[in-house]
Amino acid sequence: MHSRRIVGGVLLALALALSVLGVTAAAQEDIRLPIIRGGGPTAPVPTVPAEMTWETTVIDSEGDVGMDTSLAVDDGGWVYISYYDWGRGDLKLAIHDGATWSIEPVDEEGDVGTYTSLALDGAGGTHISYHDQGEGQLRYAHRAGGPWSMSVADGAGDAGLYTSLVLDAQGRPHISYYDMAGNDLKYAFWDGAAWVTTTVDSQGDVGYYTSLALDAQGRPHISYCDWTNRALKYARWDGASWEVATVDDTDSVGLYSSMALDGAGRVHISYYDFTNGALKYARREGGSWQRSTIEDAVNDVGYYTSLVLDDAGRPHISHYDLTNGDLRYSRWTGSEWRSEAVDTEGNVGVYSSIAVDGEGVVHISHYDLGSRDLRYSRGQPRS
Repeated sequence: MHSRRIVGGVLLALALALSVLGVTAAAQEDIRLPIIRGGGPTAPVPTVPAEMTWETTVIDSEGDVGMDTSLAVDDGGWVYISYYDWGRGDLKLAIHDGATWSIEPVDEEGDVGTYTSLALDGAGGTHISYHDQGEGQLRYAHRAGGPWSMSVADGAGDAGLYTSLVLDAQGRPHISYYDMAGNDLKYAFWDGAAWVTTTVDSQGDVGYYTSLALDAQGRPHISYCDWTNRALKYARWDGASWEVATVDDTDSVGLYSSMALDGAGRVHISYYDFTNGALKYARREGGSWQRSTIEDAVNDVGYYTSLVLDDAGRPHISHYDLTNGDLRYSRWTGSEWRSEAVDTEGNVGVYSSIAVDGEGVVHISHYDLGSRDLRYSRGQPRS
């Protein structure tokens, strides 16, 4: 068994007890699956009849596969999913060419491949950031038509957890991540010759569930969880220094953050409200934050959120319903949030990653907690 992986849920009482005893979130990171808790609309909305037609496929079922998924769709409609093969301790990639799925190992050296984040460039290249848990390193893999090339982006301490990768206008990678050794939020980018790393926030135990985006000037914006204060935080580079702000510190919030910037530079973040078992959403317009609850109802929802904006700048979010063990999907119509179940077969929907293509088709990768498989759900609007 891999030392950092214990499969199963943890009662909130245990998590809080560990905190009281001084056990940091970094130590609790041994437990990666759900911890069970005891600017859009301003009130939760009920689930409405399904507006999408969903098809779900098992992509990889060889052993225990499919954790830490990251999904992207290229301009030709090909679907790419990076993920961790727990059984072998490898980083893997699945590709759908429009007809069939192919699966290949990316990195098999040691125990590697957790916390994957995938991006595609305009020249057909594939880029993946991930954690080498054996060596405690942030690693980066790139392929541009030939074999895979791997490098260490940050080898200091135990770096590379909760990675989020994006490419700039030149196709160069930028990565936000958590440094377990220092309990810090860090940021790395490739300057064309070498990796440059910096500490963004070191106030307390910060940097869980990072999500990175670049604005029109190529400046990074990062959402993340402040474990010490149980808060959602946001950092941005203003061209001279890092500006750090608290987005939401009501109750215990900020887990599973996912962020995107729209064409006007507005920040959109989805995240989990640990205290109330709810999916929440924050939007920054100008200098102020607007926060709302998308879905809470009677179920514990909002784990493993993944947010993407469509061509109209409207957010789409995949997330996990712990109460029912389902994958769920929420979207903003322009006037209200609407939510529905995507996959209800077994205990599915953790480690979700979402994309919306130019035709409005929704693509979600996720992990089947019962069968230990990689799954993929595809949704089309009902006519």
